[in-house]
Amino acid sequence: MDILITGLLLGATYALLAMGLTLQYGVARIMNLANGEMLVAGAFGAFWVVTTQQLSPFMALLFVVPAAFALNWVVYRVLLAPLVRRAKNRGMLEVDSILATFGMSFAMVGIMLMVFGGEFFNYSYLATAFNIFGSPFGLNRVVACLSAVVICGLLYIGLHATRTGMAIRAVAVDPMAAGLVAIDVPKMSAFAFALGGAVTAAGGVILSTYLTLDASIGVLFTMKALIIVIMGGVGDIRGAVVAALVLGLAETAVASLIDPGLTLAAAYGLFVLVLLIRPQGLFGKSST
Repeated sequence: MDILITGLLLGATYALLAMGLTLQYGVARIMNLANGEMLVAGAFGAFWVVTTQQLSPFMALLFVVPAAFALNWVVYRVLLAPLVRRAKNRGMLEVDSILATFGMSFAMVGIMLMVFGGEFFNYSYLATAFNIFGSPFGLNRVVACLSAVVICGLLYIGLHATRTGMAIRAVAVDPMAAGLVAIDVPKMSAFAFALGGAVTAAGGVILSTYLTLDASIGVLFTMKALIIVIMGGVGDIRGAVVAALVLGLAETAVASLIDPGLTLAAAYGLFVLVLLIRPQGLFGKSST
């Protein structure tokens, strides 16, 4: 039972991380390898709020989310939109975006190292026990899980109950067909990319409440987000959530029953297994 609950708590925060990349890759068709660095930047924002302003880390959401949205909008318009316009097919766009965002990830790491240094950082927030079915769990993890659930729920409602959300989903399914029904595809793609970055930064704020991070750890979260998105089915929100929960349970089980050092190996093993059995992902549709 402890493994199940811990895995679900971890998987919920992973789901929030994967939501951002799902919007960027599934809608804007941008394989963003700087996704993890945006998460670390959000975590730095929370760290600054707690250590210098003595406020709740969740207060950082008030400026981290808008700033991340604006930054990602500019990045898409200035750096990525020209790549989209010149790409002759989706494969070419994916290669170009991988190269561009790979370089951007190094640039962001360098900037964060210059501003914040290379030391590990953390802070104490709700570091008390919270009993679930008689077993103690960190209250900060429980609050992080509930926060992630709320944000994911709001995002899901926004995508399914608003005109903008329906336009985003239409672009994700077929950009050419979306353009034929008067949807501004470039605008929606830019919006989805910016929204994905904002969600990822929010995930960084939430993860910072119980994890120790540093400026160069973003690549690890990028890899986990990629695993979740591809496992769940590219562009499918439900798939990202289910895959995140499965990954959280798998990592927790391996860490508890075998060795904590094998959690990343377990993630890749699960990823390969899904690719072999269902290459389109858990909720993805076959191209044939």
